[in-house]
Amino acid sequence: MARLTPHDGEPMKKRIRLTVWAAAFVFTGAAGCAPDVRCPTDWCGTVVVITGAEPSTLLPPFTQFDVEIGISDLLFLKLADLGTDLNTIDPETFEPRLAASWAFEDSLTLRLDLDPAARWHDGTPVTASDVVFTFDMYRDSSIAARARSRISRIASVSARDGRSVEIRFDRAYPESFFDAVYHVRVLPKHLLDTIPRSALATHSIARRPMGNGPFRLTRWNTGELMDFAADSSFFLGRPGPRRIVWRFAGDPSAAATQVLAGEADFLNALRRDDISRVEADERVQVIPYPSVAYAYIVFNLRDPREPSQPHPIFRDRTVRRALAMAVNRSGIVRAVRGDWGNVPPGPVTRALSIWDEDLGAWPFDTTQARTLLDSAGWRDTDGNGIRDRGGQPLRFELVLPNSSNDRQRSAVIVQEQLRRVGVEMVITPLDPGTWIERSTSGQFDANFGARNQDPSPGTILEAWSSAGIGADNWAQYVNPTVDSLFRAALETYDPDAAVAAWRDAIRRINQDTPAIWMYSPVQAAAVHRRILNPSIRPDEWWATLWTWRVSPNALLARDVIN
Repeated sequence: MARLTPHDGEPMKKRIRLTVWAAAFVFTGAAGCAPDVRCPTDWCGTVVVITGAEPSTLLPPFTQFDVEIGISDLLFLKLADLGTDLNTIDPETFEPRLAASWAFEDSLTLRLDLDPAARWHDGTPVTASDVVFTFDMYRDSSIAARARSRISRIASVSARDGRSVEIRFDRAYPESFFDAVYHVRVLPKHLLDTIPRSALATHSIARRPMGNGPFRLTRWNTGELMDFAADSSFFLGRPGPRRIVWRFAGDPSAAATQVLAGEADFLNALRRDDISRVEADERVQVIPYPSVAYAYIVFNLRDPREPSQPHPIFRDRTVRRALAMAVNRSGIVRAVRGDWGNVPPGPVTRALSIWDEDLGAWPFDTTQARTLLDSAGWRDTDGNGIRDRGGQPLRFELVLPNSSNDRQRSAVIVQEQLRRVGVEMVITPLDPGTWIERSTSGQFDANFGARNQDPSPGTILEAWSSAGIGADNWAQYVNPTVDSLFRAALETYDPDAAVAAWRDAIRRINQDTPAIWMYSPVQAAAVHRRILNPSIRPDEWWATLWTWRVSPNALLARDVIN
């Protein structure tokens, strides 16, 4: 599923493969490591992860931001997960999690057999009734889980017995197994079914949940850190770290400084300005990895003051095209991201097989932008430098989260570029909570958003199909032809035909211009060299965190737990 990102942090084979960047390091000594620290047992090690934002909930159906999903995934498991090649089509490439085995009995019926050793942290076995309960909750419209649209083609989920689950689909399609196992984290029915669903989001259990994953939450100091203890009896094998501490820095540069000071071991997304100082420190490694995120300026096609009416400015496709052509996206990427980003040709990243440079995004052309605005009747009639029409100035507000340095810097450049063609854009930074509230309620003219895609192009539907209206389709964009192309792409078993349909849909979206596709970052993670076998999955950078280890030759006091 696509995930909101309030802060920032290769052409593939046809079966949707991504390149996974991984690195294994041999520790050669680091300043600040106490050489006399020894592990009193055969299991030591604390990995300190540092991020900017702090979660508001850990209950999976309610998680929205990457930090919430990543932390929650320490506690809760999927039925199965992607393999190292991130193939979303072939069930044989997936890795067992709660489900130990699976098989399609026919094109519409999937059977999953749960691992008999899987337990909740209170010792209760994970059962098929937990899985049925979980899917029912994710599909509940009152919950509004972000994965709800991705499991919409599941017709039913039922328990055959205590450990066997039957999932039936309303039609056969290539990614049915992926949809069944990837988007949902299984929940404990015996703890949640007595709590009214309307109260779950604010219930204390949303901040102190009990899971079935490799770690248990032991402490949450609001505004500072969360502490997790590994489950030594975890049924998939003892985790590499005995403890994970997740710190919240707020300021990205402060987070990088903590890594350099040896106070943190991992930061998933360095700011461009911090990359060089991290690279200069021999104790820390910078690991680049492909991004599944893109940032975009989305136009609200409805009037935020009168939602039943079209937007007074953005109702006109000619105006939207002109604004897109007035923005020098490649120049902005160079200025803000340097070599650590690229210009997307639509709502797609290089991590997806459907990437194509020629998807019809509008080029930078200020002459043509001015011509289009003139033809739409927007002219500077009073000589104040701002175009107007019928007494209305060509002015709009852009909202964005104040936690995203890249978006704030980019917005200032966009503001100046639009001013040069006679358009006034007012920038309004918001705290992440207020920003997401205004975004989801449609209370904006334009919005500088960012989305993380999962490895499937199907994520695109969430923001750009009519099915996303009222949820992630912030533009409130509707094009029936695009919807039909999406359906064709999802349902065909012909890889070439699927790619062609996806690309055709994106070209049509670009013709309608509901957004300006600003940049897709190349991510740079900072990892202390005392961490062994760190691997980073582009879709979920935290996915393998539980398998990392701390070098026994580089232990700190925090690594030893008596």
